[in-house]
Amino acid sequence: MKMTLPQNKYMLVSDFDGTITRLDFYDLVCQRFPNISGGYWHQYEAGQLTHFEALRLIFAGIRAPEADLLEIIRRMDIDPAIAVTVERLKAAGWGVTVASAGCEWYIRRLLAEKNVNIAVYSNPGEYFPEQGLLMRLPGESPFLSPDLGVNKVAVVRAALNSYERVAFAGDGRPDLAPALLVAPERRFAKAWLAKKLHEINEGFIPFERWSEVGEHLLKEGSGL
Repeated sequence: MKMTLPQNKYMLVSDFDGTITRLDFYDLVCQRFPNISGGYWHQYEAGQLTHFEALRLIFAGIRAPEADLLEIIRRMDIDPAIAVTVERLKAAGWGVTVASAGCEWYIRRLLAEKNVNIAVYSNPGEYFPEQGLLMRLPGESPFLSPDLGVNKVAVVRAALNSYERVAFAGDGRPDLAPALLVAPERRFAKAWLAKKLHEINEGFIPFERWSEVGEHLLKEGSGL
């Protein structure tokens, strides 16, 4: 499967929550609405629910005015340097694609607030104050995963079939398999993913802020 950014020679595939942002939407809404989890995450960890279904049920339990939810997503703390970093990467031949098991509803809003226009593969959804954040599977996506909504492995494999160089950045459990598909020198990890890669003796480049990933790739391109 080919991806659709032929003007780029290279591609950075990146997770969103906890990677491009400092905090996860899931963590913030569970802190703000402590009764919405309903044991769904424990059911996921026990293999009784898929990752997607657990998040769908939790997000559907949110009850708040939209303005309150918009304030929560701003607290995710998207990297303030993302717009500049994306433009610099683009000038160096790098495209950027988000592959996320979260929800497009907040991803696209945060990117739009920073005037960033990049490809996003995530789970669509709409927010209604009296019904919650209604997240659905991306049924028309070429990268549909029944378990996660978005098959990050398929996104990375498609990039590997389409670009000269592919990098991946992530932080969580769903990021392990796609991270292992790319070369260690273009594998960027933090938090759980960094710890796991260290445990299994797989090379990676640690980072704290997403713009550090861009800086490293730009130095690679300059030969430094």
